[in-house]
Amino acid sequence: MCIELGYPDPRAERALLEGIDRREMVAGLQPCLQPAELVELQQRVREVRCSPAILDYLQNLLTFSRRSPLLAEGLSPRAGLGLAQAARAWALLDGRNHVLPDDVQAVLGAVAGHRLRPAKGSAGSHRARAELVAGIVKGVSVP
Repeated sequence: MCIELGYPDPRAERALLEGIDRREMVAGLQPCLQPAELVELQQRVREVRCSPAILDYLQNLLTFSRRSPLLAEGLSPRAGLGLAQAARAWALLDGRNHVLPDDVQAVLGAVAGHRLRPAKGSAGSHRARAELVAGIVKGVSVP
């Protein structure tokens, strides 16, 4: 996944510049999960169900990206695996044990956006990649 945070607002940036070394701050962080809790959450994500219809939807998104004349190359099987796993995690965070098309769409940009290159021109801006992702979503029927 690739998640872009953008630039901080001027006040937050000033606080960064005036603040203590970030490595010192990291050393003082308290864990929010114990290792066993993280392993349990990872196991629970694996138990979230992707129905055959959702798997069809995922494959259709991948296929559409591979056939689109707007893209230099489509999404790989590895991107598909990442998309399925992230959609499962999103569903779990939403309190469900099954994936909905909305879950797939919610994580598609973070999982696939940085992997997409337009057929013509450079990799483009975040906005251009978001438009490519939106085009994929629009081009595939939702189950």
